[in-house]
Amino acid sequence: HKFHGPKGVGFAFIRKGIVLHSIIIGGEQEKGLRAGTEAVHNIAGMEVAFNLCYKNLDKNTEKLKNLKQYFIHQLKHHFPEIVFNGTSESLEESSYAIVNVGFPALQHQDNTLLFQLDLKGVACSKGSACQSGNVQVSHVLSAFMPKEALQYPSLRFSFSAFNTIEEVDFLIESLKEISLNKY
Repeated sequence: HKFHGPKGVGFAFIRKGIVLHSIIIGGEQEKGLRAGTEAVHNIAGMEVAFNLCYKNLDKNTEKLKNLKQYFIHQLKHHFPEIVFNGTSESLEESSYAIVNVGFPALQHQDNTLLFQLDLKGVACSKGSACQSGNVQVSHVLSAFMPKEALQYPSLRFSFSAFNTIEEVDFLIESLKEISLNKY
């Protein structure tokens, strides 16, 4: 999904000499490592998506860097108390597609912030996909952030080549509206 391939398919690069054992017993597909019928249409779709992603990598990387930089600027302008978690603010020291921020001004809405953004059609998270549904503080943020910084809501925003400046503006406006709610 990181390069917009079909859901339900993936690939693994396995270095020579690495021994893997099957966790799904059955047929001999995938050299005996995976039972079940291959979803050829998904595999072909994944290849097309990967090739398109690779072909447009430089152009999309530049677009995402600009989008991230714009988002950071807007956050700082509208939420001067914002805290960028880790190296999230840096274009050189972090992913060009991810911003992880803490909102001290929205501390009173820690339990509802994600929900309110979802109602507005904004997809973001409190952590990685494998942590979805977890209401605990991110174990990753807990490992390097001071305890007092973990008291306010932190959100992780990921961008793709399909996102636009207008969507960032909508996100900023949504955050501003939510910040005005004091419930």
